[in-house]
Amino acid sequence: MLDMELIRKDREAVATALAKRLDPAEVTRALDEIGQLDRERRSLITEIDAERQRRKAEARAYAAAKRAGTEPEVSAPEAGRKQVAELESQLDEVQSRLRDRMSELPNLPAEDVVPGGKEANRVVKVFGEPPAIEKVRDHVELSRALGLVDYERGVKLGGSGFWIYTGTGARLEWALVTWFVERHLAAGYEFLLPPHLLLNSAGYAAGQFPKFYDDVYHLDADSAPRGQFLLPTSETAILGAYQDEILETAKLPLKAFAYTPCYRRESAGSHSDERGTVRGHQFNKVEIFQFTLPEQADAALEEMLAHAEGLVEALGLHYRRSLLAAGDASASMKKTLDIEVWMPSTGKYKEVSSVSWAGDYQARRAAIRYREPGGKQTRFVHTLNGSALATSRLFPAILEQFQQPDGSVLVPEVLRDRVGTDRLTPR
Repeated sequence: MLDMELIRKDREAVATALAKRLDPAEVTRALDEIGQLDRERRSLITEIDAERQRRKAEARAYAAAKRAGTEPEVSAPEAGRKQVAELESQLDEVQSRLRDRMSELPNLPAEDVVPGGKEANRVVKVFGEPPAIEKVRDHVELSRALGLVDYERGVKLGGSGFWIYTGTGARLEWALVTWFVERHLAAGYEFLLPPHLLLNSAGYAAGQFPKFYDDVYHLDADSAPRGQFLLPTSETAILGAYQDEILETAKLPLKAFAYTPCYRRESAGSHSDERGTVRGHQFNKVEIFQFTLPEQADAALEEMLAHAEGLVEALGLHYRRSLLAAGDASASMKKTLDIEVWMPSTGKYKEVSSVSWAGDYQARRAAIRYREPGGKQTRFVHTLNGSALATSRLFPAILEQFQQPDGSVLVPEVLRDRVGTDRLTPR
């Protein structure tokens, strides 16, 4: 959520930043409505305060007249309380509408983030070279030949968009997860295993609701009267765990990570670059997260990028880093950089990590603050998150980039002890 005070003081700057993401006419309409509701809110607050002061004075006069045995010249206090209650009801309605409109606004993109969609994304780093493969086989074919993934039984169990890792494939998948866990612990992140069912308040705090409410799996009202959904990413859980808290300044940056399956309603792709495990309704991911002071955010973003990229580099995969344009980044983020691995079968890159800085946008929604030692006022922390990493896309990238002419696939050296072999061979 944006700072209302910033909108009041520098509406033009806010409008210019939002226009990187939204149609300028839409921005104008939204800010006009928010400005009007804010004026109504402040007017009602002033009126309520004045009415309370007036009623207090009248109540004192009424009580004094009663004590003196004379006829009061003002009405009984009950009438004043009723009028204040009516004004407070109006204020509640206006504030609710204002919160709704404010919650629909996306974050302000950082200065170096350009307007536009995918076409405006900019490659800022490339690691390694695409492997030279004479006859490329795609990851679905390789998975079947090597007995790593059972797509048909996955569909039998869960329907379209589900699969089962089998045998050495399950070991490779789990090897990735456990290796990530060890690397994050070594980097000073605290390990969390959060619930997979979250309250709707966590989705709102992360900025995923209301806009992406329909993209996740919700429990029905009878089963979850408070509103619950299956988490789409553990970013939502880590942030939500600290809602309404004041963090100790001395402990910032606070670094945490979580492993969870992720559940999303987005349809599995039928195109060649989204087949197999590349896109589905359930996939494994390890997420890193930091809560920082505002002045620590830049360094935290660079550190998280280096950490996530270090994982891909240690696996020996060719990848690139892209700075996303405003229209292609999550609406909650000021700045996002994607780490994208090369998929030889399609000649395209696929994102395996998005490292993002939200500024204080999520912290405002979640009321996560910090207080300087000895100070009284609180300020909002900054939040950053990054996939480190999404295994359902690393898995096919490993198969395709490390495939051999004889149909086997080399296992990345850092995973060989965990997988129990240095090469995956056909059945």
